[in-house]
Amino acid sequence: MNITAEAVKQLRDRTGAGVVECKKALVETKGDLDAAAEMMRKQGLAKADKKATRVAAEGVIVVEKTPDGRAAAMVEVNCETDFVARQQDFRAFAQEVAALALADRPASIEALLEARLASGETVDERRRALVARIGENIGVRRFAVLAAPGHLGAYVHGTRIGALVAVNGGDAALAHDLAMHVAASGPKYVAAADVPAEVVAKEREILTEQAKGEGKPPEIVAKMVEGRLRKSLGELTLAGQSFVKDPDISVEKLLKGARASVAAFDRFEVGAGIEKRQGDFVAEVMAQVKRNPDDPVRH
Repeated sequence: MNITAEAVKQLRDRTGAGVVECKKALVETKGDLDAAAEMMRKQGLAKADKKATRVAAEGVIVVEKTPDGRAAAMVEVNCETDFVARQQDFRAFAQEVAALALADRPASIEALLEARLASGETVDERRRALVARIGENIGVRRFAVLAAPGHLGAYVHGTRIGALVAVNGGDAALAHDLAMHVAASGPKYVAAADVPAEVVAKEREILTEQAKGEGKPPEIVAKMVEGRLRKSLGELTLAGQSFVKDPDISVEKLLKGARASVAAFDRFEVGAGIEKRQGDFVAEVMAQVKRNPDDPVRH
């Protein structure tokens, strides 16, 4: 039977179990998600079942570099609370995952989760064991492996923002400064030429509508739009941004002065893009008390 990747993902999200276990369960139940989840719970494979649905938007960014410093892996490992993010066991797990990503250079997050740590466990098996012991949902969200033709800059701000930058030319200090800049400024692309055409078109459309609203003649509007577009694209790109350590020069000028260029970069921020559940804790407690009026309130 053909089991889709989406079905496996849904069962993983529901049970917290590994890819292989989820696929096997779906095959045995002929693709029935409910039956597969029930079977896994009976087999004890879904120990993280309830926790897997909880939002894990805290965590750490960890970087691991090769001895020669020319390649590095960066991973984001999430948990539910900042308290757990500070625990040594959690951080040690994240560091092991980064080291494994650097050594194996897997093709996908699924491949990384199925890769084996030095202990013989897969990453996902160790993750599930941590969930059971710590009591929070834990996830390996993403990773990046970057190799530099020249120098590789790596920077982690605290444990929440990380950046890798691969540089041609220049020196190690420049690469490190650029990694700090990427962490601080969050560019989306290396240079204006790297911005997708559809992004440029949408930005031009927005700026055109804004300029028309100012009541200028069409020929003036066209010039205004192009000028504003260059500025807007500059803010999106690493080359176009003002250098954080010297705002009087752009990163592009900094690179030209050092006879260097940026080949690629990656930037991770803990929880970016994850929708955090908002709620009133006091209201939740009071609602629970109302549902269970005979339960004692513990202080």
